[in-house]
Amino acid sequence: MRDQAYNLRKLASSKIIKKRAEKTNVTNSGFRVIAVTSGKGGVGKTNVVVNTAISLAKTGKKVVIFDADLGLANIDVLMGLIPKHTLYEVVRGEKELEEVVLTGPHDIRIIPGGSGIQELADLDYYQRERLITGLRSFAVDTDYLIIDTGAGISRNVLSFVSAADKVLVVLNPEPTAITDAYGVIKILSKYGLHQEVELIINRASGASEADFTTERIKKVASEFLKIKVKQLGYIAEDPAVGKAVRKQQPFITLYPHAKASINIEAISQRLLGRNYVQAKGVDGFINKLRRLFG
Repeated sequence: MRDQAYNLRKLASSKIIKKRAEKTNVTNSGFRVIAVTSGKGGVGKTNVVVNTAISLAKTGKKVVIFDADLGLANIDVLMGLIPKHTLYEVVRGEKELEEVVLTGPHDIRIIPGGSGIQELADLDYYQRERLITGLRSFAVDTDYLIIDTGAGISRNVLSFVSAADKVLVVLNPEPTAITDAYGVIKILSKYGLHQEVELIINRASGASEADFTTERIKKVASEFLKIKVKQLGYIAEDPAVGKAVRKQQPFITLYPHAKASINIEAISQRLLGRNYVQAKGVDGFINKLRRLFG
């Protein structure tokens, strides 16, 4: 009887989700999805996401950050925001996605992931469908959806990365970070998930160290992998970053003339200038995400 009741609830849930998806018929040819990932934690990925998003928004672009580091989300912390609700309530059917969204600097919208909620890292089919349907409706008024994935190569990470138009891998110039970043790139190549990735070298001593780090990965990738690797930019080691984190403010807002802020501005300008010839658009992104999660 318990199994029967459970299945009936699932069936009812699936019908509701299907109706919502049918009503949510959106088109947005300018919609771009950027997945930002890393081979290991602690390389500054989330800080890169937050500050790059602000830099893009300053140019007039409508930016949404999706904190997809499911179970370990902390974008709201870096912005000094306190979410009243989280993604966990969305996937449980208690809230709509629009109800949990936070507003950050320059009208950036943030979808908070739910720190410490382990269930988010292991969503079932119906929970994923609620999330995907919510993302679809959210995309109608968005230029850039920036997905802050978890570190490593979990199924959730690979699904978000594969569905994105562009993949950015954040790493430090340290041997372990380089090795782990290469591991992520290797998986993307092995399963044919992307033909190109771009690197952001964080906490580099300067351009020469960033270039050297990039060349190390490019050399091995060109020899053993079927994937193109290039550098999008680097962020210099800068005490302003740590100061801003302790104040729970983005460094580009608090210290706009710092070296790290100037580097972020350069990265966002390159993103704006990138050609998204094969951009999937809203429907392409959602459909691919659905197939990958299914």
